[in-house]
Amino acid sequence: MLQAKSSSPPPNLANLLQICIDQGAHRAGKLIQAHILRTDLSSNTFLVNRLIELHSKCSCTAYARRLFDQMPVRNIFSYHAALDSYCRSNDVREAYRVFDRMPERNAVSWNLLIGMLSRIGHKDEAVESYYTMRSYGFIPTHVTLSSVLSACGGMRKLDCGKECHGVAIKLGLDEISYVGNAVLGMYAKCGCIEDVLAVHKTLPELNHVSFTSLMEGLSEVGRVEEAFHMFNSIHESRSVDYVSMSSVLGVCSKLEKSEETKCWQGKQIHGLAVKLGFERHLQVNNSLLDMYAKQGCMNDAEALFNSLSEVSVVSWNIMIGGHGNEYNKDKAVEFLGKMQSSGFEPDEITYFNMLSACLKVGDFENGIRVFDSMPSPPSLNSWNAVLSGYSQKDHHLEAVNLFREMNSSETKPDRTTFAIALASCSSLELLREGKQVHAALLKTSFCSDLHAASGLISVYSKCGEMGMAKDVFRKLSHVDVVCLNSMLAGFSVNGLDTEAFTLFQEALRKGMKPTEFTCATILACCCSSLSPLGKQVHALVAKNGHASDVYVGTALINLYSNCGEVEKARLIFETMQWRNTVTCNEMIHGFAKNGRGEDAVVLFEEMIRSGRHPPDSITLIAVLTACSHSGLVDWGLKIFKSMVQPQMDHYTCVVDMMGRLGWLGEMEDLVEMMGGAVAWEVVLSACRVHGNVKLAKRAAGELMRLDPNNSASYSLLVGTHSSLDQWDDVGTAVMVDVSKRPGYSCLL
Repeated sequence: MLQAKSSSPPPNLANLLQICIDQGAHRAGKLIQAHILRTDLSSNTFLVNRLIELHSKCSCTAYARRLFDQMPVRNIFSYHAALDSYCRSNDVREAYRVFDRMPERNAVSWNLLIGMLSRIGHKDEAVESYYTMRSYGFIPTHVTLSSVLSACGGMRKLDCGKECHGVAIKLGLDEISYVGNAVLGMYAKCGCIEDVLAVHKTLPELNHVSFTSLMEGLSEVGRVEEAFHMFNSIHESRSVDYVSMSSVLGVCSKLEKSEETKCWQGKQIHGLAVKLGFERHLQVNNSLLDMYAKQGCMNDAEALFNSLSEVSVVSWNIMIGGHGNEYNKDKAVEFLGKMQSSGFEPDEITYFNMLSACLKVGDFENGIRVFDSMPSPPSLNSWNAVLSGYSQKDHHLEAVNLFREMNSSETKPDRTTFAIALASCSSLELLREGKQVHAALLKTSFCSDLHAASGLISVYSKCGEMGMAKDVFRKLSHVDVVCLNSMLAGFSVNGLDTEAFTLFQEALRKGMKPTEFTCATILACCCSSLSPLGKQVHALVAKNGHASDVYVGTALINLYSNCGEVEKARLIFETMQWRNTVTCNEMIHGFAKNGRGEDAVVLFEEMIRSGRHPPDSITLIAVLTACSHSGLVDWGLKIFKSMVQPQMDHYTCVVDMMGRLGWLGEMEDLVEMMGGAVAWEVVLSACRVHGNVKLAKRAAGELMRLDPNNSASYSLLVGTHSSLDQWDDVGTAVMVDVSKRPGYSCLL
């Protein structure tokens, strides 16, 4: 009976429902639904499927779900209607629930799921679902490949994208403009502009989407002028539509910000939009708002916004996000209030933009309040925003704790989540927490991700677990320069300079091109046991064109200073095109190590006079050390007295300076005022040089009180007594039960 009703729906009702679906006439559709219920047709599967589709299209997921749950008989179209409803509303959990309960699936089932995952940013899951679909023997359609290619482009997964392109060619789907444009977009987002141009030439039919993909691809790799030239071609052919207009505004939004040319090209396109009659087109106006906001022209954005006769939730979100990006949280809050008072309901993007506005200014209290008040479970982007905010503001422990909370929630982490969590573990050297993140990573599809591997190597390296770091590195099927740099940095931090250089040589043999960071790291390794190889690396740096990089130049200054070639270091310093405070600090430190105190003071004064590279606390330590090593006590004290808030390290430098000159009384007075184990150790060392046993005993007593297990105090006190032939006192000092770590030679 039910089957008969399902197979023979009243034709008039079916046609009326289809009209309601096509026109989005929800109210009329509900009247038809009432008629169906009154006439006992609710058991007709075909009609109920149509009703679910109607509610889905009209964004009434609750109605659709209720009908689906009450259906006495369901077929695959019923499941597709329900699945489509959840996919349209981006309800991942319920979509998976319906998908898993389906008694049978086909390509449409997979397309709905993969399309939703790709659209809402779960790109890794979209790709994973695609491969699962293929493993079950389903052949991808043009819809499947378009969604997966979009996901590959978003993740910059070129290998996966090329594989999908090959499948499209094999199935003959590459000639469909829908797929061809998706291929263009994938190569564009991966920065493969030559592939973009090659595919563009093979498309049988070029449309606005094709030109738009090419334009976006050119802008993605910085070829902005060519992107504008492409738009000019569209304009000259008199075929500019709202899509191409929005795309060129997207190009304008990516231009580098500068006060002189701020929004200049964007304003020209704005004028053209008005001339062509797009001033009332909502999507174009939203693109204009977005361009002004991303260029930081919020006054222009507000002027345009206030002049619009029609706005949408997207318009409000752009304004809130724009003010947030400009660190104007109060303005973002103001626009949120206006949005709600105008009758617009905030959506997920609204909350995300408000969350970002709070986090950018360090207002974590209100940021977490916004995060907790989200009406639905927070999205992956929202979780990542809070994690990133904590990490950027050095609240690393909070970031790790939040990762734990997220890992037990419905939202699953992606490669960005793992990268942030691992970076926080690395910063605090949290080995146990790092291993927990590693364990969570192994349960996902990101265990072979190079960014995640780089984070793991950094964690284990910082925690001194180089065996585990090497194990992660060895298991990688292929290595990029980011992982190489992490491994080199790990070797450098742990003093394994020889292993670092061996790995560097191996990478060069494999044809890997070193970056500026690679060169700076390997130069740091050459500063100790591998000094003779430093000049070879310098030659390689010059050959690769990295010598002008400020960090590489700083590393070269450090290298030659450590090797005693301070004039070579100075030549590099003076010929550098760009410098920063760190570069100046390294040069001052180089002068200090080589007994060139006067040169160090001259450079320090030049830093103050020019104002281009203001001194920091490290600068002051370096110049005070230079004064100490060169006996420039007057200059040293003058610099010290000019400091507003000296730190403990600065006091220690002055104590060392006084000790070298034998000013033991003044040194004792200063140390009494500041305290600290390091300062008393400096005093004790000076007493050994100048033979002051009385002060040495006092300094040793203070050191033993502050750090009783430190053998340095006993060794220095013994040295003081022995230098004065006071052997009875030496015997008393060595009877203390404190062990000293024996020295060793790395040559044996």
